[in-house]
Amino acid sequence: MAQLVKLLDYVSRYEHDLTRYPSQYIRLKRYQWERMRIQWESGADLSEWQQGKEVAVEEPEEGKWFSPLVRLFGQRRTTLAEQEPGKSEDDTNDINDDFGFTPNLVHTPSSIEQLRRLYLDQLFHFQIKWASSTLREKSKVDSRFLRDSLLRSFAQQLPDNYLLFYYPILLLKKAPVELDIIIVTPVECLCITMLESENLAAYSGNGDRFWVKKTGNNESKILSPLIALNRTEKIISSIFKAEAIDFPIRKYLISRNGYIDHPGSAFDVEIIDRRFYDEWFSGLLKLSVPMKSIQFKAAKSILNVGQTTSMSRLFSEEDVPPEEE
Repeated sequence: MAQLVKLLDYVSRYEHDLTRYPSQYIRLKRYQWERMRIQWESGADLSEWQQGKEVAVEEPEEGKWFSPLVRLFGQRRTTLAEQEPGKSEDDTNDINDDFGFTPNLVHTPSSIEQLRRLYLDQLFHFQIKWASSTLREKSKVDSRFLRDSLLRSFAQQLPDNYLLFYYPILLLKKAPVELDIIIVTPVECLCITMLESENLAAYSGNGDRFWVKKTGNNESKILSPLIALNRTEKIISSIFKAEAIDFPIRKYLISRNGYIDHPGSAFDVEIIDRRFYDEWFSGLLKLSVPMKSIQFKAAKSILNVGQTTSMSRLFSEEDVPPEEE
């Protein structure tokens, strides 16, 4: 699952320590998946373990099928703070807060694939929490993001080593500017502008400022999506240049549910419509390169100019993102 680093102007944990949270997120994700999977396979009630207590489980005399559960949950839980000596009290509190994610079997899946889907859905909600809160602050999350199929697709399916900026708002020359989607991979930065309106809509780029959108027998003019895409790329490029970061940037104009026809497309823009989207997306999933320092440096330079709107948790009644309606 990609790491949702910045969502609009919401406060994000990644703003405080970008090099620490990605590895912690990956450990947390794997740890909780193993716990949930073993709980599902064994049928054991691990509610006591979830509260930090010991769980006494006897291994059956015949067979060793239960031994993974004993090994994983039969001993006192070791926190990351214990594994990493030298952490300050604030670090320890922050680590414990990070482990507030405990997926639950709200129903009994009939297959491992259904279990995985249940886990990913709960993890998606937790990703939004990480991208909208810290130990001391939180931002009010628009519930539409919980129903956003594109955000869910990127967050749940892209690799762990991808850092996702979803329509981040940057503060440039004291003015807020909302950009389009940015994905910082270990090898390059992807600037993405989406064209998603009516299903099977056809977009024709026959001008520099306006395009034509056709849906059935209806035809209308829209502002050229290349304007927003080029603006996003230009701003990111200027940020990298100011920080002396040599990192490739690629531009994509994408429609998952429509068709794009632009014969005069700029040579530096890749156009992906519904005919090629699945192939393009599958290609993103195959990148197995580990996270790199230049990737963190590039992502951090964007975070450094991000606008943040939040409130203190001391004055907040809830510590969770809004539920889906």
